[in-house]
Amino acid sequence: MSGMHKIKAQLDSFLIEIGDMSYFTGRFFKELFKRPFEFKELLNQCYSMGNKSLLLVGITGFIIGLVLTLQTRPTLMEFGAVSWMPSMVSISIVREIGPILTALVCAGRIGSGIGAEIGSMKVTEQIDAMEVSGTNPFKYLVVTRVLAVTLMLPLLVIIGDAVALLGSYLVESVKGDVSFVLYFNQVFDALKFGDIMPATIKSFFFGLAIGIVGCYKGYYCKKGTAGVGKAANTAVVFTSLLLFIIDFIAVFVTDIFYDL
Repeated sequence: MSGMHKIKAQLDSFLIEIGDMSYFTGRFFKELFKRPFEFKELLNQCYSMGNKSLLLVGITGFIIGLVLTLQTRPTLMEFGAVSWMPSMVSISIVREIGPILTALVCAGRIGSGIGAEIGSMKVTEQIDAMEVSGTNPFKYLVVTRVLAVTLMLPLLVIIGDAVALLGSYLVESVKGDVSFVLYFNQVFDALKFGDIMPATIKSFFFGLAIGIVGCYKGYYCKKGTAGVGKAANTAVVFTSLLLFIIDFIAVFVTDIFYDL
């Protein structure tokens, strides 16, 4: 019976956290359109999250392009379909691999950073000091960071996709002696508006999820340095799970529209 009580307590705790996070998300959208607008802090956060994540996203995308092409090439050669490589790689990366892997990389770098930063401010009572001084901490800390991740992630996804395709081209140019123009002509012939648009739209939702979860975990961080570490850790774990759920819903909805 104690085991059942433990499961029930964990389920209750999970549902309460879902409710709190939903309230937190509603508060974000409510504060988003209120004055004053913290444009300077928003630009600072865009630079911090976008520019400083660029190298990591670029390296990840480049390696993914190399590995995907190296792994797929032998199989396509068996069927005499190596000429389909640019089409297959471009559709795979743009539709699915690029957005989800870039989002997971950013969840690790940005989500944990937000959780730790806001969590440390909560523990050291800096958020309370902001409230006393008349500044709206939710507006200044949460809204700017969530908006910055939501705006920056689609750009990072586009850059990651481009670098991944470049990595794929390098393998093809060495293994198959394919020219740059020929390779990317086949890439753009294979890609359609219906491939690019859903991937871009779901990237905004990925960014929103990373920002909301990171800020929520940090804003309601428990006291002590252990709480800061836990906030950063749970932000990454919860965000990663949420990204896969959002991705499944996006693919399911897109598939329905394709069938219509």
